[in-house]
Amino acid sequence: MAVTIRDIAQHAGVTIGTVSRALKNQAGIADETRRRIRDVAESLGYDFDKLRNKPIRRIVFLLHRQHNSLASSPFFSPVLHGVEEACREAGVVLSFFSAGPAEPIVQQLRRHDPDALILAGFFEPEVLSVLQETGMPIALIDLWAKDLPSVNPDNVQGGYIATRHLLERGRRRIAFLSGSLAHYSIRQRAFGYRKALFEAQVLADPSLEVIAPPGLDFEQGVATAMRELLALDAPPDAVFAYNDGAALEAMRICQEAGLRIPQDIAFVGFDDIAAAAHASPPLTTLQIDKEALGHAGVSLLLNPKRDTAVELVMPVVLVERASSANIN
Repeated sequence: MAVTIRDIAQHAGVTIGTVSRALKNQAGIADETRRRIRDVAESLGYDFDKLRNKPIRRIVFLLHRQHNSLASSPFFSPVLHGVEEACREAGVVLSFFSAGPAEPIVQQLRRHDPDALILAGFFEPEVLSVLQETGMPIALIDLWAKDLPSVNPDNVQGGYIATRHLLERGRRRIAFLSGSLAHYSIRQRAFGYRKALFEAQVLADPSLEVIAPPGLDFEQGVATAMRELLALDAPPDAVFAYNDGAALEAMRICQEAGLRIPQDIAFVGFDDIAAAAHASPPLTTLQIDKEALGHAGVSLLLNPKRDTAVELVMPVVLVERASSANIN
């Protein structure tokens, strides 16, 4: 059985990413560590021919099964379009599939015969580790992992801007409606939310941070979390939702409960999907150039930096609409 970089990592007592960087002679690790890893690789009989630089001609865009849904497609569809456009410009063949953690992802990848991978959105660390074992170049979009190049919206700044905007509108009980904090982007947006409250000297109330319960479909989870907020003795006067889909569903729940938006409760989302501008009332949100994320992901593969841990951060812009209008 062929020796993998996981085998080398286990014998050398280092991470898979460190092994990959050492074998490719990339920056960021000590020379002594690099030599020790290469010695271990040689002793195990690792095939160094795997390291030959070859041009990237086929890329697979890999999406987690949980993102392959109507709720996620308004975000990931334009990202994929950006990837497709960049690949076409570079003469690279692109293929796509979605997979879950229990599926034989590596075996499925072999059918596509890719030279490199783009992973978008959430993936379990265990899945990332298995994919790194293949030795193929990997770029992440809307995701971050140590030792892998990535491109992300400025999630921290976006969460900060959204919350500060609501504070400037006189709102003080601002809730954060969250998805699973296993998602890198959501954790970062939560950090920005708390940072804005701290700087405004507004006490963060833990009861105002709610997570859509796992195990339910998207709409049910968001509805459950929003009803939890409305049931508080002191309910929120504003909500920053982790994405636009969650904001729009939460707005619907509030309107069903007889609340007026923005008079009784204001909303800000994230992503600026097409439906945000057509909501009633139209949704204030953070705009992301989603196609640019896709372009950047391809560029990370075709024009790699010596430091594989490079992270590109794309700006976000507040788009003010009626859901957070000033009512003073």
